[in-house]
Amino acid sequence: MDAHSRGQADDIDPADQWVLNPDTGNYELRLDHSTGQSPAPRATTDARTDPGPAAPATPTGDAAPAADAAPPRADVPGQRSRRAGKGPGKGQGANQQEPPPTAPGRRKRKAVKGKKKSGKKKALLWTGGALALVLVAGSAGGYLYYRHLNGNIATIDVAGAGSGGFKKGEAVNILLIGTDKRTGAGNEGYGDAGSIGHADTNLLFHVSKDRTNATVLSIPRDLITDIPDCETKTEDGTKVIPGATQQRFNNSLGQDDRDPGCTMRTTTEITGLEIDHFMMADFNAVKTLSTAVGGVEVCVDKDVDDKQSRLKLSKGTHKISGEDALAFVRTRHAFGNESDLSRIQTQQQFLGSMIREMKSGDTLTSPSKLFSLAEAATKALTVDTGIGSIDKLSELAKELAKVPAKNITFTTLPVLDNPAETVKATVILNEQEAKPLFSMMQNDVSLTEVKKKESAKEAAAKKEQAALLKGTKAAPADVRVDVFNGGGPQGSAQETLNWLQNTEGVLKSSNKGNAPGNVAKTTLEYAPNQADQARALAAMLGLPAAGMKPGTEDAVGLEAMKLTLGKDFKGAGVPITGAAKVSSNVQKVEADKQVCAK
Repeated sequence: MDAHSRGQADDIDPADQWVLNPDTGNYELRLDHSTGQSPAPRATTDARTDPGPAAPATPTGDAAPAADAAPPRADVPGQRSRRAGKGPGKGQGANQQEPPPTAPGRRKRKAVKGKKKSGKKKALLWTGGALALVLVAGSAGGYLYYRHLNGNIATIDVAGAGSGGFKKGEAVNILLIGTDKRTGAGNEGYGDAGSIGHADTNLLFHVSKDRTNATVLSIPRDLITDIPDCETKTEDGTKVIPGATQQRFNNSLGQDDRDPGCTMRTTTEITGLEIDHFMMADFNAVKTLSTAVGGVEVCVDKDVDDKQSRLKLSKGTHKISGEDALAFVRTRHAFGNESDLSRIQTQQQFLGSMIREMKSGDTLTSPSKLFSLAEAATKALTVDTGIGSIDKLSELAKELAKVPAKNITFTTLPVLDNPAETVKATVILNEQEAKPLFSMMQNDVSLTEVKKKESAKEAAAKKEQAALLKGTKAAPADVRVDVFNGGGPQGSAQETLNWLQNTEGVLKSSNKGNAPGNVAKTTLEYAPNQADQARALAAMLGLPAAGMKPGTEDAVGLEAMKLTLGKDFKGAGVPITGAAKVSSNVQKVEADKQVCAK
């Protein structure tokens, strides 16, 4: 959808003004129609035009996806209105506000040779428009249109929630929120038209410090958790909304006037990761963004006809946009076990495909798509004030563009059915499987294989560890160990015992309670004839060489090794040093690979 079709461009259609100069290979802005350039073609879509009648929602409602995380508009608690009077004004021609640039009236984007022309433009396009924003801001002097886009963005001041903003050279954490608000033309028919807007689809986007990898963690809306006290800013000043225990995660937004800052704080409480920024999307964002890129390719392994979401697809691959795209990310009855967890996986597949589509040559070389995307994204965006301008969004997008799509991994927070319920409608955190995942994100460890540069110290430690562990390892069933807590949190010995027995298969293990005294570092004491057991256990624990304490006399009979957990203990399954390993039960989807919804 371009500016003209929205009726807000005041005689400027950016898709018509940007043309390719065959001599330079650059796109150039031409405000003078006398040049005779033909307008660039509009982006098209093959979405169905007749989605059929609306179906009633389930009691919990069908959630809006974070979509490509291009967040929603001004229908959220405490949100400021769109910036009136900025950019091409109401009822005024754009050229009346600012004269055209001098001859020939344009600045040029720096030319890039060969394949590298698009290499640096492979933006992390979960914002649904970050790439377009980067190109618009960096291509040339579209000052008037720049101001117009800037005026599209809505912001919320989250009263100090989060880290205070991302920094270059540091890890970036952004919370992408899809609300269940039925705003936008035609969306009132989807279930609860009067919803206040809960956090129904939530993705924590963690980008590593060195920009080599990113992990996208989906947090189920029906997760039972505690919501902390939240400061929110209102017209009358700042107020504190009291926290609540044993709440659905989606109540962290909208309920009791909570704003996205409350959702940010709740996410930090769960994961231990400080959130830098948030972005929100509503139903309309999915339709406009998928249309702007010319459709998103999805794959289904069976015929689908879901009356509630109105998704109807035949088995195979399809390119969908608009209403079809919204139906695909909303459907809860077409795939998997028809739960919200299955829908999360479907949404992840859609987002991965969106990333691939937006970094494709078809999008990068199409002025019409790029400007339609910029227009749609900025109108869909609601962000915190820290990134509430094109300049700031562009700066963020340029940082995120450094991450290769092949190293972006989607995963879902490990959960268990809520044991307090007879009818299973909510879930609780699976701490045993979640802790290693949180550790990986906190330490910038990718869920995919990523070759990282090592410092001399890291290389030396790795070599030392490899030498110590070199040799045969006992089978887990043959490892005997007594576990003592010598400095870890209360219950660490039992937590470790459960992990060893249930996850690692070390059945000959015992909880010996507290050690005689606290120790700073975790240690493993073993006899010479237990070296194969020690190597196996050290590999499971990620125990450094310094923690290995071999004795001088062989063990007798069924004597067990002694593992003392120190103050460096971070949790069962979380390596003392080195990279954590998540359970094979933790679901993963790589952004550069297409997966068929089942």
